[in-house]
Amino acid sequence: MATREADDSGLFRQIVEEMPEAVIFADREGVVRLWNRGAQAIFGYSAAEALGQSLDLIVPERFRARHWEGYRHVMATGVTSYGQRLLAVPAMRKDGQRISIEFSIALLKDERGAVTGAAAVVRDVTARWEAERELRRRLADLEKSGGPAAAT
Repeated sequence: MATREADDSGLFRQIVEEMPEAVIFADREGVVRLWNRGAQAIFGYSAAEALGQSLDLIVPERFRARHWEGYRHVMATGVTSYGQRLLAVPAMRKDGQRISIEFSIALLKDERGAVTGAAAVVRDVTARWEAERELRRRLADLEKSGGPAAAT
């Protein structure tokens, strides 16, 4: 059985590491403990740069107070309303570029049921968000000009 568990452990690590989405785990204090290649591709930080750092690394400064208020509450209560929903928020890359991300989270707990941290699977949706914003802008411009008939 130990061999099977070792094989599974290696398989799980390989899956997490090779995912194109970011897979991140932060402990109760919000310190990054897992950072895969997808996270490096999306956020620009290598695992060596991200591991041991605060999630402030990717949370834009103007959103940090709100982020930490919610994070501390979830760590204390073990309850999140986002467990079954995709969350869409702005994030920050190493180069300072602001991006749009969507992510789902899972709270991890120890054998006593105490929350040990949060795992997130993150996707960069900046291109889609920008395309949708452009479509909304064009629609608003059309409505202001009297609709499609006015554009001809």
